[in-house]
Amino acid sequence: MGLIAPPISAESGFAPGFVGRIPVRNLWLLMLYASDLFRTGGTAHVAVEESPDELPDLVAEILAHAVEARLHRHLSQGYRSREEWLSRVRGRIDLLTTERRQLLDRGLVACRFAELTIDTPRNRFVRAALESVARLVKKPAVAHRCRSLAPAMWSRGVAGQPPTRAQMSADRFGRHDADDQFMVAAAKLAYDLALPTESAGGNVLAMPGREEAWVRRLFERAVGGLYAVVLSPLGWHVRCGATLQWQISSKTEGIDDILPAMRTDVVLDHGGSGRRIVIDTKFTSIVTAGWYREQSLRSGYIYQMYAYLRSQVGCGDALADSASGLLLHPAVGTMVDETVVIQGHPLRFATVDLAAKPAEIRAQLLKCVEVPC
Repeated sequence: MGLIAPPISAESGFAPGFVGRIPVRNLWLLMLYASDLFRTGGTAHVAVEESPDELPDLVAEILAHAVEARLHRHLSQGYRSREEWLSRVRGRIDLLTTERRQLLDRGLVACRFAELTIDTPRNRFVRAALESVARLVKKPAVAHRCRSLAPAMWSRGVAGQPPTRAQMSADRFGRHDADDQFMVAAAKLAYDLALPTESAGGNVLAMPGREEAWVRRLFERAVGGLYAVVLSPLGWHVRCGATLQWQISSKTEGIDDILPAMRTDVVLDHGGSGRRIVIDTKFTSIVTAGWYREQSLRSGYIYQMYAYLRSQVGCGDALADSASGLLLHPAVGTMVDETVVIQGHPLRFATVDLAAKPAEIRAQLLKCVEVPC
């Protein structure tokens, strides 16, 4: 998985352990920050920034412990649809199949019914995650633990094909299966950590540029995840994917069908200090070639942030009246941190060096919002 936006674009001659010019361990760190597992406190007492190379082992241990607990209390069940020819009626009768196959002459009837089973997409996903992360961990005991738990789930009846991430995104938790949330959060992160490098291996990897959208979303979610975990205990309210409303005084009948919505990546509010920071993450170079100079900030991004800030002024929200904006870009080997105040709103333009040490990445992200590390 690679990056195409300068200055992070891949160059010829890849080094093992890197994706483009970004260390794989740093992508693992972003995955951790973006994961539900990080938000639920699964790694709260572990300084992952100090040893990101051990992250697969840590996640594998958390996943193995969660699966063992669920196996001890029995895996959660769900309903699946089945069609079968039976000697007695179960569920609904498929009249067309019954008549076409002349099943009544053989004392059978075609039935469609829902069956309670542990072979659910959720459990199959967890089993696949165990198999996947076992190939990444360095500790033999942890790898053996994961490899033994996967067959244990097979023997219990979790034998179907694992679902895709798109199918898992539609999975919803009810009150009766809330215990699965932590296990699935660990499984999603474990599944994502099976990230190939551009060194030689047995798996095929798309060349840099094919997965730009994936890494862009990962960066956005990682920023929101880190701020949610670190800043919430300090009195900050963190909103990811917040939608801002236009101040509309009148409108024509069809404008709602074509007027774009304003959706921010992250909004940070601190009532005690009266601060609001509107953050928009970008996955391009922070500067581009200008008309009359070699480097210039991208005007479209400035206009976008200006609209986010000024459109909310005068709505009766004191935080919005003095809000500041942060345009956050990733970079490799370069750092930019500049601020300008426009009509009372500070606008900050900053980069995060994704080639830096993981602890430095965390420090840079917190510095951007002026919070001590």
